[in-house]
Amino acid sequence: MQIRRTIALSAAAALGVAALAACSSTPESAPTPEQSVATAPMMQGTPTDIAFAQSMIPHHQQAIEMAELALAPQSGASEQVQELAQQIKAAQDPEIQQMTQWLQAWGAPTAMPGATDGSGMAGMDHSGHDMGGIAMSGMMTAEQMQQLQQARGTDFDQMWLTMMITHHEGAISMAQQAQASNSSQVTTVTDAIITGQEEEITTMQALLAQ
Repeated sequence: MQIRRTIALSAAAALGVAALAACSSTPESAPTPEQSVATAPMMQGTPTDIAFAQSMIPHHQQAIEMAELALAPQSGASEQVQELAQQIKAAQDPEIQQMTQWLQAWGAPTAMPGATDGSGMAGMDHSGHDMGGIAMSGMMTAEQMQQLQQARGTDFDQMWLTMMITHHEGAISMAQQAQASNSSQVTTVTDAIITGQEEEITTMQALLAQ
């Protein structure tokens, strides 16, 4: 009886060790999260998708430049305008990063050929230009940006709000042109631009009416 009991205990112990080893081992074939992302198929952007990203990036960059002018102490911008400026930066910075990632994944340049003049995107006049199927609108000229930079206090608020409304209206028009995209990522961003900027336009119009 003692011998049988010893054999049974030894067998149970061996099974326990084997079970623990099986639980603690990770199959070599299991991909890491990074590998899964790297190998996940990505839908190629259409010419309209690419044009939308290439044109909306500089459009957003100019809006952020305008927001930074409002946040600069020398502008004397009101608290309401500064809050809007912070809101615009918080929304558009991540969208720029996302659209840049799309273009890199699609193997497309982040800037459309002929879209720069060597002095940077901000302050350039692309209003009404057809950027590969996306009519770019609402951009401020270099002269308008300089006027805004020189304005102070109430004058700055009035000029900033008026310009940003025009800028937002242009972005909404551009987003609407790209809403027929087959990419859910693109339509998610276009929907966010339209909804968010329409709400901000309403706020800015109310501030101008005060």
